[in-house]
Amino acid sequence: MIFVTVGTQLPFERLLETVDAWVAEHPDQEVFAQVGQTKYKPSHFRTTISMSPTEYDDWLSRADIIIGHVGMGTIISGVKHAKPLVLMPRHAAKGEHRNDHQLATAKQFGTLPSVNIVDSNEDFFAVMETLLKRSENDEAVKLEVSSGLVNRIQDFLKKDFDGHDCTNGNKAR
Repeated sequence: MIFVTVGTQLPFERLLETVDAWVAEHPDQEVFAQVGQTKYKPSHFRTTISMSPTEYDDWLSRADIIIGHVGMGTIISGVKHAKPLVLMPRHAAKGEHRNDHQLATAKQFGTLPSVNIVDSNEDFFAVMETLLKRSENDEAVKLEVSSGLVNRIQDFLKKDFDGHDCTNGNKAR
C-alpha cells in the first residue's frame, strides 16, 4: 500500500498530478492520499482532505511506501515508521510555497538511506519502479533506523544553518 500526504497548510497539485499519472499506469497498486485543500481531484486513487493524528499514524504504519512533500513532519514520520520516502519539494516560483526552504531540506536530507527526492514526473516514475522491483524481489526497502537517528534529526531542526540553538525563545539569525 502506498500512502500520499501533502500536508495541511498548502495544496500541492503538481505532486498529486504526478502520482495520479503514475497510478493510471499501475492500477494494481493500492494508493490512498491525504490531499488537503486542493483543486485537483485525482481520478485513480482514493483521497481524504484531512485526518486525525491517529488515522494519519495508522496509514503511515500500513504503508509500504510514503509519498509526500519535503516537509519535516513527513520526513520524521517516515523515519520513525522505517518506510521508504518519495519526496517532491515545493517551489516558490511555481506558487507551491512562500519560499524555497524545501529545496534546502531536500538537499540536506536527500542523502539519508531510503529518502528519495524527485522533482519531475520522470524522476518520480523511475524511483517508483525501483522501489517496486525491490519489493518484488523481497529486498528490504524499509529504512533501517538507528536508535538515535530521529533524535539527531530533531536536534538538527532545533538549530539554524549556522549551528545556533533556536529553541527556548532564541531566534535564528
